[in-house]
Amino acid sequence: MANTYSQMYDQIVFAVQGRENIIPQKNKEELQKYITGIIKNRDQKLLAVNCMPDHTHIFIGFKPNICISDLVRDIKTPTSLFIKEKRWVKGMFYWQEGFGSFTYSHSQLTDVINYIKNQEEHHKRKSFKDEYLELLKDFDIEYNERYLFEWYK
Repeated sequence: MANTYSQMYDQIVFAVQGRENIIPQKNKEELQKYITGIIKNRDQKLLAVNCMPDHTHIFIGFKPNICISDLVRDIKTPTSLFIKEKRWVKGMFYWQEGFGSFTYSHSQLTDVINYIKNQEEHHKRKSFKDEYLELLKDFDIEYNERYLFEWYK
């Protein structure tokens, strides 16, 4: 889009259905590369991605040429198919419905990138559920417990 200038940074967070720990660590890098390709093909700038066994964090420099919901759909649908085709998990694989989207300023880039890159260390101290609820609270996002992620029991 000619003469369109923007500076938007968005952290996207979504979970495996039922919050099961089923994304194999040995396939993490290949999945992250696949996600990177999707984001690049949608003309967005990837700043960080980290796929945990039960959820994924993506941080992008967001251009206004696509709706965030469309981008997330364009990531989740093909990655679900990719994981199924690769047979990385027993049975079916699905991402849970919905996602979190959190915006940041330019001055916060380094902190958010480091936060996403260090998810393994972060989750030694805090569960994903606690992390996600904290993000909702920190960003003053109203939510209905009924529509949060399905928490695996």
